[in-house]
Amino acid sequence: MNSVAYVTVDVFTRQRFSGNQLAVIPDARGLTSAQMQDIAAEFRYSEVTFVLPPQDPVNTAQVRIFTPTMEIPFAGHPNVGTAFVLGRQREIFGKAAGDVLRFEEKAGIVEAELKQDTHGQVIGAAISAPEPLSLGPQIDVETIARCASIEAKQIVLTTHAPMIASVGLPFAIAELADLGTLGKACPNTAAFAEAGRRYAPDDDQFALFVYVRQPDNPWALRARMFAPLDNVIEDPATGSASGALGALLTSLLPESGAHLEITIEQGVEMGRRSVIGVTTEKSEGQVRSIRIAGQCAAVMTGTILL
Repeated sequence: MNSVAYVTVDVFTRQRFSGNQLAVIPDARGLTSAQMQDIAAEFRYSEVTFVLPPQDPVNTAQVRIFTPTMEIPFAGHPNVGTAFVLGRQREIFGKAAGDVLRFEEKAGIVEAELKQDTHGQVIGAAISAPEPLSLGPQIDVETIARCASIEAKQIVLTTHAPMIASVGLPFAIAELADLGTLGKACPNTAAFAEAGRRYAPDDDQFALFVYVRQPDNPWALRARMFAPLDNVIEDPATGSASGALGALLTSLLPESGAHLEITIEQGVEMGRRSVIGVTTEKSEGQVRSIRIAGQCAAVMTGTILL
């Protein structure tokens, strides 16, 4: 194999050169894991996906997700963007693509429902989180403050303490006081390294998702995500973190049953505005469903020489 084709898309936006960049290798057969990692490092996007035939023919494809430094089990915008790319192809490894795609990933099966406009053109996708909400340790406010270069008093504790939450990929999640504080946040890599050793000792990875609620609508949020230990200083859209946040907020509602539609705006401070839709269902006191949705814009196609 001397070359491989790629497609890039901007995810969680309909506007090209906005949202979160993603590179998709629609046919990664013949690539080694080392080559996949090299390609992801070359792009330096937050993630690159590699599509392979499924191990179980009932599924659509196997999807492997790489950051610039490592392979990860799940992420939101790579799944939405990959579904968009494959849905527009309409044929995946010789089989017609339906309106619902099933991806085999390290975190489990991810189901993606294609979204189409009135002309039948695929414009995005909604994915189901592969894992239920799981919560890790609470994090002291001083650690969050050092990581984000803000004052501890600017961290809101009314709804929840800062904590690790995951629906397939873990994030530290904290609420901040206002948009001014959110805008001033800046990652401190040394503090992240210290937090990784303390709260993620297995791999020293520590990613922080901070958010602010809009005063007139508690389910309209602005957020930022920092992961400098993974060479992602800031991410313009983080679907997996948004899903974890939506599930966390839903779990904290006093009602035993609820249906929430949450809109999370991210990437504004980077000049790459993204809009992420999170829909959650809670019944009998448990969050039963977490869906992450967004639109996409195609950007580039090309060939990588190996």
